[in-house]
Amino acid sequence: MASGRRFKTAALAACLAASMGLVAACSGAGGDQSGQSGQSGAKADGPTLVVFAGSQTPIVGNFNPYSPTVLPSAMGGIYEPLFYYNKAADTDPIGLLAESVDWAQDGLSLTIHMRPGVKWNDGQDLTAEDIIYSFTNDGVDMDYVDGAEKIDDQTVQLNFNTPSFTNEYSLLGATYIVPERIFSAQADLVTFDNATAPVGTGPFMLDSLTDASYTVVANPNYWDKGHPGINRVQYLGIDGNSSAESLFKAGELDYSTMFVPDPTQLTSTGRLGYLNASSPNPISILTCSNADLGCTGAQTDKAVRQAFNLALDRKEINEKAYYGLASPASPTFTKPGRDDRWVAEGMPTQNAETADVSAAKAVLEKAGYALGADGIYAKDGQRASFNLASVEGWSDANAAAELMVAQAKAAGIEVKAETVTMDQYTDMRQAGNYEMIVSALLGTAISDPFTIYRNSFTTSYTEPVGTALEPSETNYARYSNPEVDEAVAQAAGTNDEAEKAAAYAIVQKNIVEDLPYIPMFHGGSQTFFNNVDFDGWPSEDNLFAFPASWDGVSSAYVLSHLTYK
Repeated sequence: MASGRRFKTAALAACLAASMGLVAACSGAGGDQSGQSGQSGAKADGPTLVVFAGSQTPIVGNFNPYSPTVLPSAMGGIYEPLFYYNKAADTDPIGLLAESVDWAQDGLSLTIHMRPGVKWNDGQDLTAEDIIYSFTNDGVDMDYVDGAEKIDDQTVQLNFNTPSFTNEYSLLGATYIVPERIFSAQADLVTFDNATAPVGTGPFMLDSLTDASYTVVANPNYWDKGHPGINRVQYLGIDGNSSAESLFKAGELDYSTMFVPDPTQLTSTGRLGYLNASSPNPISILTCSNADLGCTGAQTDKAVRQAFNLALDRKEINEKAYYGLASPASPTFTKPGRDDRWVAEGMPTQNAETADVSAAKAVLEKAGYALGADGIYAKDGQRASFNLASVEGWSDANAAAELMVAQAKAAGIEVKAETVTMDQYTDMRQAGNYEMIVSALLGTAISDPFTIYRNSFTTSYTEPVGTALEPSETNYARYSNPEVDEAVAQAAGTNDEAEKAAAYAIVQKNIVEDLPYIPMFHGGSQTFFNNVDFDGWPSEDNLFAFPASWDGVSSAYVLSHLTYK
């Protein structure tokens, strides 16, 4: 983002979308949509849109954006960032709570120009003090933010202790704005569940909550007049994809992103539309890799991780577990195609699809392992054996893990597949009490890998095993490498693409060798949606938003732009 660059506002974006038939016509910036009633623009008699966004039963009420167990609708639906970034396309961000920003030439400050007239859903005004608090409170882990100051009632300046151009998305697209008067009164910003009438600026607000579902309704004070165009959204807790499929077939589910081997079994009646968009989040095998920070098990040996990676037949896994719907990921953790310009010379743009068993064995033998009578390599009494967890009900991940068991055995590695509950999975990742997990890393919303390099590979974004990660920390591997830390810091301090590319080359050289995460695929995010009762969904011709129901901000942006048919 160059100094002085300004972004188009959401009102303009909505009108552009309307010209392509995605939403109802605009009657000027901020005007109500024709034929709709009420401040939100939603019809009074429209049906409830029912969503499955990955929550399992029992649902535990948590609408705190600083909590690792926050429910999806809180992120974007109730609490908004300053801008919306479309992960599906390399486009300019769209203004939400801010209309524009200006970077200082040295990257040491950023001026935010707030959108005037924004109110919280309880009717009180959004203030500059709320913006300042949202960037400086104890729940936000931004050690590069030196402070924030109010310029006037509509302008805030963030100050940084290092040039922070590459923190653009984290600052503007992934920092949720919360009311100071409510959150500053909490003793602990992480454990606060915020489950009683959460106060946000987003298009929806909480209406009801049970252990089986929760419902949000249109926010009558929403700043984007004419939106949302629907009244109610109900989020279900469902135990797995098979249950969700049954609900779709019965006409009792309207929107979900989930794996279905044969999409036509759901779309054949014409009620449901279908969109398969490549996810920016790389499906990866998380490894607790760092013994110095408390990880235990054979996978803490880099040679075991390297050999396991070589033993994997990704083509077979894609065909049998993901039904050919996934696309190859890159060992550099850039997104193939979109981010190729950032891949350093000599680095692979994507994984090899087939296994190399001989190479896997050679890696282990070079590291001092010997093949035992049981067919498993061992060194100093430590067998090349580890547990591989996946979440019960995630049929694709479970099938992938079972295939890995056989593939690894051919290379003399024992993999013990196990399934865990969603709560166990969350706790394992956050506290580091695991050996390997089939999961995913949070990819970058823009064509620049800085955020994933910093958040998932640097020492300052992890904790010792047994200490839960902070909400912004996704270094689940407990990976720590001084060369990577220094290179990421260098990239953060420049807006020069050549300098960033040189820093990324150092990061890539290390992570491709160290494999703290074993990259697998970019999943095909299969989204099914009711196009009989609701209009305005993203399409292949117009991916105005990443369509996944589980992606909080993107999903909220989609839902806020739907209308009734």
